[in-house]
Amino acid sequence: MKSWQIVRLVAGTFILLSLALGIEGSPVFVSPWWLAFTAFVGANLLQSALTKWCLMDSILRKMGVEPGC
Repeated sequence: MKSWQIVRLVAGTFILLSLALGIEGSPVFVSPWWLAFTAFVGANLLQSALTKWCLMDSILRKMGVEPGC
């Protein structure tokens, strides 16, 4: 997998998981504060789209994950 694929996979997983933990109707509901994590991930995705820089992508590349589209 390339670094951009891992970033999208992790972001999608975090969003779905935090929604499951933050929505009261969910069987795994913990606290509505998990929705703040959803907002954080979304804000980071927006920031990376505007600046073309992503911290997780940089970390993955330093770990030897292949960059590219």
